Amino acid sequence: MIAVIPVRDGVLPAGSDEAIAECAGRALVVGSGTATTDLVGRVDDVVLVELGPVAFGRWAAALVADVAELTDADVIVCPNSPDGRDLAPRLAAALGRPLLAGATRITAAAVQLARAGGRELHEVAPDGPFVATLQPGVRDSESFPPTPVTRTVESRGDTDTGDATVVEVLPPDVRTMDLAEAARIVGGGAGLDSEQRFEQLDAFAAGIGATMGATRVVTDRAWVHHDKQIGTTGVVVDPDLYLAFGISGAVQHTAGLGDPDHVISVNLDPHCPMMTMADLAIVSDANETLDELVHLLGETDFDGVADA
Repeated sequence: MIAVIPVRDGVLPAGSDEAIAECAGRALVVGSGTATTDLVGRVDDVVLVELGPVAFGRWAAALVADVAELTDADVIVCPNSPDGRDLAPRLAAALGRPLLAGATRITAAAVQLARAGGRELHEVAPDGPFVATLQPGVRDSESFPPTPVTRTVESRGDTDTGDATVVEVLPPDVRTMDLAEAARIVGGGAGLDSEQRFEQLDAFAAGIGATMGATRVVTDRAWVHHDKQIGTTGVVVDPDLYLAFGISGAVQHTAGLGDPDHVISVNLDPHCPMMTMADLAIVSDANETLDELVHLLGETDFDGVADA
């Protein structure tokens, strides 16, 4: 097994440590700025493959053509980050292998796959080599020697694949970006009183440069899509700042928060788990507090959503 970790300017995506640990410390770090990637204690045996600016079809074709370790491995694991989800199917197609996406556990003999919005686990038994993506947060990372075995592969990186041409790379839109990549998250729970509140919460989050998330009870009500669900059965996050509105703090939710630098919680119950773990706990009605914050930021910033 080998982990294939796509990086941009040497930055590891979410889920990298878990994917590397699942492969016992063996990894390919591919993309741009690979030589500057912080790998101390994260890998045991790593190959660096510099491929230049992001172009997933070209990257996949170059890897298959030039990197022997890739074709020698029966199991290839990519993190289930946005870039991992772009690269993995192209690797699978280039190698002629099946893709098993959204795995929670991977071995050569059996793969567990999360399905139905994380409510079901399906186990499959692969009958040959395959490519898989591993969900972030489903296992612990591991520590490896501080000086891993490191090799560099010179790849042509210019293979013509007929894939999509990258015209421009834009900064992420906080309203649509993957929660696992968000530095600021505003979360809403059962303490918010309607589906319209989450439209308001989304607008408020965008106004402060944050991404909106929710608890499972909210996604089960279909007020918010499952891809906004934070927790062990949703998206595992690790923001710098987490603002929680009306979230009591069930263990399934808090276990998926990572280790935020700052936590602010607004709740009527001063003793609920979310309030006890907060750096700043505000005992107040989350709905009224949200109204006031939207008003303070200015209703014109929100295209009328604040009036809903």
